[in-house]
Amino acid sequence: METPADILPNHYMTTISANLQAVHGRIAAACKAVGRAPQTVTLLAVSKTWPAEDVREAAACGQKAFGENYVQEGVDKIAQLADPALEWHFIGPLQSNKTRQVAEHFAWAHTIDRLKIAERLSVQRPEHLPPLQVCIQVNVSGEASKSGVSPTEAVVLAHAVAKLPRLQLRGLMAVPEPTEDAARLTEQFDLLRGIQQKLKQQGLPLDTLSMGMSHDLESAIAAGATLVRIGTAIFGARSYT
Repeated sequence: METPADILPNHYMTTISANLQAVHGRIAAACKAVGRAPQTVTLLAVSKTWPAEDVREAAACGQKAFGENYVQEGVDKIAQLADPALEWHFIGPLQSNKTRQVAEHFAWAHTIDRLKIAERLSVQRPEHLPPLQVCIQVNVSGEASKSGVSPTEAVVLAHAVAKLPRLQLRGLMAVPEPTEDAARLTEQFDLLRGIQQKLKQQGLPLDTLSMGMSHDLESAIAAGATLVRIGTAIFGARSYT
């Protein structure tokens, strides 16, 4: 399958474009291994801490969906690039005092774990924009340090969020614990998929499982991920200094 990077001039083959090609290759291989079409998995390029120039470079290679963890950084980047073709996803912890900026500037919010946050996003979503696409974040590892609603509470929250105007509930999101135990990782991904299947059986038309990152995208795709959030494998290791 030809990707946008394949048709770029040779002199334009930068590290980011080469990395994007490699990630698309990993996605295709992971899908093939479990009998899925690569088109069933969306690549979300996580651009947090990286400058707008890097996002522009990735966009020139055909990447359109970008994820940001920090509200103000994301809003600034959106304004700087001012490209309506790009789709911006908020994927970081969301506090009540930041919901308006997310509602006004982003297309997606992946990290809803409280009804209060969803209600604020619903009220603050401008009428001239399409409904905000949202996911419920589930704490599949049970770690106290992790954001997300518990698996037992996820079903009730999902039904409540689905009723709110100006929001469209698309699915579930998770950040599993970092582990080299493949079985443990699969267990957490399967837990999220199981909750999604239960909600679908209860009448919610969910189509998104946002799970999988640079180090575990293969396991996530095998477990049914429809969107993988990839940062390091595209942009490189981050420096937070």
